[in-house]
Amino acid sequence: MPSPLVDRPGIFIRDPYRYSEASLIVPPALIEGLRCFDGRGSLATLAQHLSRRLGNVSETERANAMRVAIQMRDALSEAGFLKNERFRKLRDDSHQRFREAPSRSAAHAGAGYPDSPPSLRATLAEWLEPAETSTTSPADAPRVDDLVAIAAPHASPSASPETYAAAYGALDQRHASRTFVILGTSHHGAPNRFGLTRKSFDTPLGRARTNAAWVDELARAAPSGFDMDDYCHAIEHSIEFQVLFLQGRFGPDISIVPILCGPISEPRALSPVVDALGTLHTRHAREGLWVLGVDMAHVGRRYGDGAVVQADDTTMDVVATRDADRIHALESGDAPSFWQTVHGGVGGQTPETYGRDDDLKWCGSAPFYTFLKAVPDTRGQLLRYHQWNIDDASVVTFGAMRFDAR
Repeated sequence: MPSPLVDRPGIFIRDPYRYSEASLIVPPALIEGLRCFDGRGSLATLAQHLSRRLGNVSETERANAMRVAIQMRDALSEAGFLKNERFRKLRDDSHQRFREAPSRSAAHAGAGYPDSPPSLRATLAEWLEPAETSTTSPADAPRVDDLVAIAAPHASPSASPETYAAAYGALDQRHASRTFVILGTSHHGAPNRFGLTRKSFDTPLGRARTNAAWVDELARAAPSGFDMDDYCHAIEHSIEFQVLFLQGRFGPDISIVPILCGPISEPRALSPVVDALGTLHTRHAREGLWVLGVDMAHVGRRYGDGAVVQADDTTMDVVATRDADRIHALESGDAPSFWQTVHGGVGGQTPETYGRDDDLKWCGSAPFYTFLKAVPDTRGQLLRYHQWNIDDASVVTFGAMRFDAR
């Protein structure tokens, strides 16, 4: 992403997988040189590029360009940003540590939320204050017993605590003993893959127990669709934030089934996983409750768009209208229509042939679609919608929803 430091312009690079804790800022004069690290170039290629870029013409200046090329290669390699033996060791060591860990540690404590238990409890109490949600009259309000799922953001809780409060306000104390099947977006997972783990989740509030028996049911039913102890669990925030709010609602000793949903490029590949999840729901309908950790659109410079956008500006008004079309499909419980609105399908196509590109970049589309396919007899209700500037030029949209049995 662009460097966040005004006095050090360039490209800021870090490792989202956390194999490496290093971060680098590549100055503008060297950015184009990154293209030389494509597996086909050489140090000589990079040095020649730098010579042209920096205007070096003398023998001495060309030698300096080679020294810069070597320094650039060594810095990237030391940071773990080149696909070489150092990277492979960092990756393998990280995967091994996660496999051997007795539980999944809190990856975002102290950054996404306070790491001190007293401070965290106070913050969660503030974040979970009841928020105004819908205009549904008491007579028309869904019954607590009909609730099948909630959908909450996975953006930073401080971005819109009211949206989290709207989602978790749909839960009742009678839900405290349920096992919460959490479908979270896997931002770094492989397409058409789902990540499972038997590890319980630690937060500063305590340990949330993973229902290993339910995890085993899923793994047995669809071994080809689930990656057990998927490393992405170690770094992903989309489930961690939901665990945190569930603990804030019901105390630390909750029961969960954490499932990460990779991006969907081939809906037909989901059939074994969808069938397994549907069977799990049928067997344990009164014992479980679904939680979706999902954001919606990602628009602006940070996400590869040319335009600078601000929440609720004219551009984002158009996005809100398009979001509303998708939300309407979710409220209808209509998986094919939802897929069509996300991936640009037209009349006569099947879900398997819809276009693959989503220009709004709904990172929650995979959990939403998976849920609708696995639990088809539901109707949804939007409780709150919000747009948030994640930086000065980019906006994320998200909402709170509930899904009830028809």
